[in-house]
Parts: sequence; structure tokens; C-alpha cells
Amino acid sequence: MRYRTLGRTGIRVSPYGLGGLMLATAMGNTPEQSAGLIHRALDAGINLIDTSDAYGDSEEVIGAALHGRRDDVVLATKFGRPAGDDPNRRGTSRRWIVTAVENSLRRLRTDRIDLYQIHYPDPATDVEETLSALTDLIRDGKVRAIGASHTPVSDIVEAQWVAERRGLARFHTEQPVYSILNRGIERELLPVVQRFGMGTLVWGPLGQGLLTGRVRGAGGDLRRAGMLRHLGDERRIDVAAELLPLAAEAGLPMTHLAMAFAIAHPGVTSALIGVRTARHLDDLIAGLDVRLTDDVLDRIDAIVPPGTDVGTLDQALVPPALTVPGLRRRPAVARAAA
Repeated sequence: MRYRTLGRTGIRVSPYGLGGLMLATAMGNTPEQSAGLIHRALDAGINLIDTSDAYGDSEEVIGAALHGRRDDVVLATKFGRPAGDDPNRRGTSRRWIVTAVENSLRRLRTDRIDLYQIHYPDPATDVEETLSALTDLIRDGKVRAIGASHTPVSDIVEAQWVAERRGLARFHTEQPVYSILNRGIERELLPVVQRFGMGTLVWGPLGQGLLTGRVRGAGGDLRRAGMLRHLGDERRIDVAAELLPLAAEAGLPMTHLAMAFAIAHPGVTSALIGVRTARHLDDLIAGLDVRLTDDVLDRIDAIVPPGTDVGTLDQALVPPALTVPGLRRRPAVARAAA
């Protein structure tokens, strides 16, 4: 296993990380089955596990599975998504952070979290308050490093500036979506996180199932299953089908091509995988040492140009500036005066 340094933290992580969403019992496995997957991944050298307090009982399942093996794992979790109807049980305020971290520590059965991340940006809270609270968690030894996810590039820059100006801990990582089908972060986000020495944990490297090899063009399995309404854009399926001959010529399963691409960018530290069966996990682990040639990468570029997204990812964050009309419209009185 060729481990990589997580930003400038000095923490070494595997190029694949185990995502915690699929480990929740609501996803179909028993806690014992999920524990088996966790141990199988650890035995293969994967040492990064990433979850969230919003992934059902994932934290509890992981915490129980890591009994006796906690020191072998770089344990990451996230906070910020609503935890009930109470408006103060969400977001990135100090009030919620100090409560959320204790809840996660209890569920994970540990005394420290290696990487504590904001799940989604919280425009209602000043970033200085958030960084101040997270800095205190680091000083208290409850958290080793901090990060964020789904963050607009401008907010990444602002957070780094505030941390330097105020003498606070800075975000060490960012967690965006990235795959052959979603390359938009290559345009600005990856160059910016590299400039600031941040690590990048990418999710969705298999394109939400489109890059598993099941897509066979017109009349393929996913089309017959009516998946278009979930995957957002028929163009994504067409492009996934275009990649199949390339994978075959390279002598690779489609999954290995997709994963090797995701970890080939120098700005990417680790790609998070979500698996529910040992067969799926073993298939992905078998491709850990795959390195794509420049010729293969050039051909991928010809199909999906660098810095572009194919279609719209339905899980992608839409910033408030686009969803809240009041943020992009002058008040009626001001418009009339103009």
C-alpha cells in the first residue's frame, strides 16, 4: 500500500478510504456484516474510514467494529446536517459543534476523532466562530484535524484567510465529488486546495454506479431499470458507455479504470468507496495498484474534457445564491427607484 500524506497534517492515509454511508443498517447489512467489511478493508491496508453523524447508525456500527483496532484507523466523521427538528441541532455554530462532537465520540466509542469535517457550508454562521470552536476541540485533544466538504472555492479561500488572520486552526481537508463524469473541481477547487496544502478526500469516484461497467449504451441495464430519473442526465449514461471500450483495450475492469483515474490527480489524497458486499470490496481492492498510462488519460480527456461535468449530479450542493431568490433580486422598492 502506498500511503499518502493528508495535506500538511503528517497523517498518512491509504489512497482508498472506506465510506461509512453503506455501513449503516438502513442500507441493508447487519452490524456484523458491516464489521466484516471494515475488518476486510483494514486487513487489506485501507486505514481511512469516513462517516457522518447523518448516516443513520453508521457511527455506532463503526465504533463497535473498531473495538481493539481503533489505533489502526484514521477515523473521520462529519457534522452539520439537521439532527431533528430543533433549528439549533444543525449547522456550524459553536453551540452545536460542542454538542455534536460529544455525540459522535460516544457513538464511535473513542476519545478522539482524527478528522472532523463540516458536512455542508452553513451561511448563517460566521466562519470565524466555526473555526474558533474547532480550534478549541483540537486544543482539547478531541479532534486531531479539521476539514470541510461541498465548499465553494471562495469560501475555502476566506476560511484560510480568517484562520491566518485570527490565529486559528485552518481547514486541513476538503471533500468534493470527483469522477470521470464529474471533473469540475479540476478547474478551480483542486488548484486552490493544492496551493493551501490541503488534502482532498473525493466521493463518488464510480459516478454513483454509472462507472461500474453495467452501462451498455442504448437498451442497457440501467436504462431498462428506469435509472434516468435518479442519475439526472442521459448524456451521463452515454459517456459511461463510451468509456467501456477504452477500459477493455487497457485490459481493465471499468471499476479499476474509474478508481485509478480518481486517485491519479496530484491534488487528490484519497477516494472514498461505498461497498455493501465483500465481493464489491474485493473487486475494488484488486485495483489498488493500477496506474493509468498517459495515453489512457489522454483518451479519457478526449471523452470528458478536463474541468467539465457531464450532466447534473443530483446530490450536488446548489449554493444559496442560486436557491434563495432574495439573494439574487433587489428589493421591489429598490428596483422601482432604479
